[in-house]
This record gives sequence, structure tokens and C-alpha cells, in this order.
Amino acid sequence: MRPDILFPLFAPVTSLPGIGPRLRSLFDRLVGSETDAGPRAKVADLLWHRPSGLIDRRFTPKVAEAPEGSIATLTVHVDRHLKPHNPRQPYRVLCHDETGAIHLVFFHAKGDYLEKLLPAGESRVISGRVERFRDQVQMTHPDHVVRPEELASLATIEPVYPLTTGLTPKVLGKALRGALERAPSLPEWLDPALLKREGWSPWRATLQALHAPTTEDDLLPTTQARRRLAYDELLANQLALGLVRAHQRRLPGRRLAGDGSLRAKAKAALPYTLTGSQSSALADIEADMAADSRMVRLLQGDVGSGKTIVACLAMLNAVEDGFQAALMAPTEILARQHHKSIAPLAEAAGVRLALLTGREKGKARDEILAGLADGTTPMVVGTHALFQEDVEFSNLALAVIDEQHRFGVHQRLGLAAKGADGRTGIDILVTTATPIPRTLMLCAYGDMDVSKLTEKPPGRQPIDTRVMPLERLDDVVAGVQRQIDRGAQIFWVCPLVEESEVSDLAAATERGADLAARFGAGMVGLVHGRQKGSEKDAVMARFTSGDLRVLVATTVIEVGVDVPAATIMVIEHAERFGLAQLHQLRGRIGRGDKPSTCILLYAEPLGETARARLSIMRETEDGFRIAEEDLRLRGAGELLGTRQSGLPEFRVANLAEHGDLLHLARDDSRRVLDEDPDLTSERGQRLRTLLYLFERDAAVRLLRSG
Repeated sequence: MRPDILFPLFAPVTSLPGIGPRLRSLFDRLVGSETDAGPRAKVADLLWHRPSGLIDRRFTPKVAEAPEGSIATLTVHVDRHLKPHNPRQPYRVLCHDETGAIHLVFFHAKGDYLEKLLPAGESRVISGRVERFRDQVQMTHPDHVVRPEELASLATIEPVYPLTTGLTPKVLGKALRGALERAPSLPEWLDPALLKREGWSPWRATLQALHAPTTEDDLLPTTQARRRLAYDELLANQLALGLVRAHQRRLPGRRLAGDGSLRAKAKAALPYTLTGSQSSALADIEADMAADSRMVRLLQGDVGSGKTIVACLAMLNAVEDGFQAALMAPTEILARQHHKSIAPLAEAAGVRLALLTGREKGKARDEILAGLADGTTPMVVGTHALFQEDVEFSNLALAVIDEQHRFGVHQRLGLAAKGADGRTGIDILVTTATPIPRTLMLCAYGDMDVSKLTEKPPGRQPIDTRVMPLERLDDVVAGVQRQIDRGAQIFWVCPLVEESEVSDLAAATERGADLAARFGAGMVGLVHGRQKGSEKDAVMARFTSGDLRVLVATTVIEVGVDVPAATIMVIEHAERFGLAQLHQLRGRIGRGDKPSTCILLYAEPLGETARARLSIMRETEDGFRIAEEDLRLRGAGELLGTRQSGLPEFRVANLAEHGDLLHLARDDSRRVLDEDPDLTSERGQRLRTLLYLFERDAAVRLLRSG
């Protein structure tokens, strides 16, 4: 149960004065935390909504001296109101001081309200942005209008916050003040020596300072207030991961050590020998599986490094010992690709392999479920369909979870709960083709041991990456035509499915039609996320067989598509993609023994960040270097292209700026949990409050459950 002292912070924003149902939806959109019912805003969410700028009202010039575009505080005499005859026209209030005239402009305004706010014949102090329109000085919707005697009440420096359409600064400011008033003085959870060394203030005072910047420097991530709160959040993250790790290892594991017979048959069916890093990773995995404790390991490998083969051999190890193994992928297209890769090895080993996705229905699905329940099907590949209630295993001992960042933790644990009994935990092997920077690794996978695949299988050719402006599109199309004539196959990636009013990006449907007109309709296929699974499979099958020469696609082909004959990748508007996503897309080629080319088309002008991104892509194929650059350029929140449910959502910390604090937090959390694994000491109880404050409630529930 959340501590009573935190209850006011976790009330809905509607508990704050003046926020009703209409405004609630706007706050949900702006600061809401994700729930099963969509984003929902709590009072606590407002505490982490940081200022992005400042308005300095200390500039008090005369009207004639106020520069255009400046924020100025002016004392003026109100002359008269000019009410519009047409409601679409603005309402104007004419004012002046001894140096000149100024018009105050209001849209959709009510005259009676403005006549009371700005009575003719009286003086008022106004504050806002000075503009010029047809040589006339004006101020549109002044931020503040007060009597001269009330000038002392006008905030001279005011923080500016990100907004959403329909929500005004005044409403947000009132809500923020209400949230800060509810913030309690919490017992200190940080080590006193750390507080003294860093010069950090208590939590509540730090929070107040975060929302009261006085200079632009106070908005930087290096301020004492921001670093203190970032450390709190990172410490909560590391404690939660440590608690999950301890929980996962609390149940004893099975000792899985097969005789190697099935693995030997599978290896013999491979067209190449395992790389050194594959053999090393497999040795790590087999040692974990043979131990008394559960395996919880991450297999991290760059594009095309052979993770699926390692996972398959680990699954066969479990089967050799009489148990079952399952591989779960986040999408149907990826699950089918894994099944296609594993099936020949399973067949060579004489092991029955099933595929279970949402598409399997009726009798076919019943037969798969029966085989899993009675143990006659020892290996299965599938999507989230694997952890549905009606899926039962006879003796599941190993779960392989691919691209785990696309699953929530509860989904990972859902498959893990399919083990044979409640006393023994199943082994978990997580795989990812997304190279992850060390700092993000600590945050997202700190509960796991890690193995890396750093080599590509023999015979893979390097990829020639070229960067070209979209103005040369005709040249690229002509070059593609020449390659088609030579028998090549081409991926052509576009960011959107159809035209959007707010985007000028080339649509995949339109590009597909253009290329079909150029190369012939029978040569070009189209794949995108809005197609039915059967439609995608049919197009992919034609491309894989060589019947189609060009596949136009959205990013649905980012992972899990393996067409070794494809040697050219064209990516339109490459400047709009993240580095990790570009690297994944490029990894769809260079999978055979022929040289491959990736063409990155960009629209000018290029921004500094986009230029740096494309430069890195041209310089290297090293996914780990690319991932580090992506973290530096874009930050952790966007590292994988979209916000992923399995990754922590940081509200204050910025991993690119606060990496040093992450390492401190990791060391602190380890010391705490080594000495107080159940957080029952005085400091442990305070740290439980920290876990709740940053909504790591699941970790506290693990503590309560023992």
C-alpha cells in the first residue's frame, strides 16, 4: 500500500481546484502516465513537468522604446475600446504613454469583460510580447493586466512550460502551484555523505527550486536541483531492477544439461560453423542452464550476428533433457521469420516445432495446444498468443523472448509463469538485435546477465552506404532499373502509408505506384502495417522467391525479414529516422554472399543532428558505436524510434546528461540491497517511499510478497 503521506500526490488532477472533466483530458494528454485505459494525469505527474523557458518581465521601457519581439512591462493610459462589427475581427483597446500609442489586440473577446479589465480613462500595467503591424505598435492578448498599485504582485520572472492545444499558461500555472503545495516534506532517503558532497538540498526544497528558475542556466540538466531529482529517479530504477533480479533468482532453477545429440545434428545442418562469439555466448547460456539457480540472460547481437541460431541451440539443450522450450516474438512477421529459420534445424534434429500466433484458429490451433499440453510438441515459436490463459505446457523449462523492449515486463513474466510448477522458475533468455548503449543497458536490462555477439557469420559482405539528396531521385530510380536488369532485388522504404496533410513525406502507396509504372506492376510489391497478416505473407513470399524484384515497405521490415538475395536498400527521407532504426533497416541487406548497397535519400536543408546521423551511417556498420551516437544525439526517450513499453520512462533523468549519476545509483542500490535485501531497515523504509514516488510499485509488491 502506498504510504499515506504520498496519497495527495497520486490523486487525479481533477482533485486540484478548477480542473474539471474538460480540462482533465488536456492534462491527460500533456502529462498523463500510461494506464490500461490510456494516459491518466495525477497530481504527481505535474511535479515532473519541467519549465522549458523563462519570461523576464523586468524590462520596463516606454512604448516607443520597446523593441519588436521583446517581452515588456508597460504602464499605459487606456483611451478607448474599438469593438469589431464582424465577430471574426479582433477587439482592440487603444492605449498610450507619453512616448507613443499601443493597440491591445484580443480575439474572440467579450467586451464587457475587457471594459472591466481595461476601463477607459484609467492607467494599467500590461505585460506581453511587443509586435508591430502596419507601423502600429501592438500587444496581442497581454499575459497580465494589473493596476499600477498592484505592480508588486506581478511576477517579474515567470517559467514557461510545454503546453498542449487548448491548455493556457494561466490554467497550467495554477495547477502546478496547487501540485507543489501538496508536495510533502519526505524523510530523506539519500546517504548523508552523498548529499554533502554534491551540495544537494532536501527533496521538497529541490522540487520547489526546479520550478522556480531565475536564469536560463537554471533550466540546464546540470543544475543542482535537476541532478538531485535525476539521481532520485535513477536510484528508484536501479533498486527496482535489483529487486526484480533477486525475485527472479529466488525460485530455484532446473539443472538443464542435455547430452548434445540434438544440437550436434542441428549444427551439422548449418551451412557454416559458429562464430567465436556465438560459441562463447552458447557456453554462457549452457552454463547458466546447468546451474541450480534460474537463468536470466540477455543475448545482445548486432544485425545479422546469428542470435536465432544460438537461441535455437539453447532450446534444443532443454529438449535433450526432456523439457519444452518456447520463443516469443513481438510481431507475427517476426515470429514467422524465426519459425522459418529454426524449422530446418529442428527438422534435422528430429524435433517437432510448432508456430502459434493470433492467426492460428479452430482445429489447427487446437492441435497445437494439445501438443504443447501433452509434451509431444517440445518446441514452439509464437507471439504474445503464447501466454494466453488457454495455452498450457507439459514441462516448459526455457522461454526465449525476442526484442524484449517491445514487451512489457508483465508480458515477460506471463510467459515465465507457464512453467511446470510454482516451485521452480523457468530459465529466461532475452534476445535483441538493437545494440544498446551501456547506460541504457543498466536501466533497461540491469536485472540480467549479458552475452554479446560481435561477429557476423562467415561470407557476409560489407555494405556500401551512400548518402544522396532527394533531388537525385531520378538517378536512383535509373540505377535501380539497371540492377533489376542484372537480376538484383531491392528494398525501398518510405516512412508513411499514405499522404498526410501535415507531412510532405513520400507515401509508400504512392511510391509503390510510381515504381510499378516504371518497372512493371508484376515487379513491385507493397508491404505496410495496415495490411492483414495474410496479405503481408503473400507479398513477402513472392519477394523471397524472387517473383517480385522490388519491395516497397514501411518500417514493418525493420526486423525479422531475411531475404539473402536482396542486395539494395533505398530509404527515403532518411533524415527523419533514428540511427538505430536506420541501422536495423540497413541490416535487411548484406545477408548473402554478394556485395550490397544502402542508399540514404535526404531532403534539404539538413539540420545539424540529421547530418551527424547520416555521417555516422556512412562511416560505420558497428551497431554498438551507432547506438552510443544515437543516445548522444537523441536521448534515451527516442532511442528505439518509438517509446517502448519495456523500457523505463524517465521524467527527470536524461541518460545522455546524467550517465555519471546512473553509475552512482547502481553502486548505491547494490550496497543497500546487499545489506538490506527486503528494505526493512530505517533507510530501507524511506527507499520504499522513493520507489512509490517514481511509481516502481511492482518492486514494492515483490517485497511484500516475499
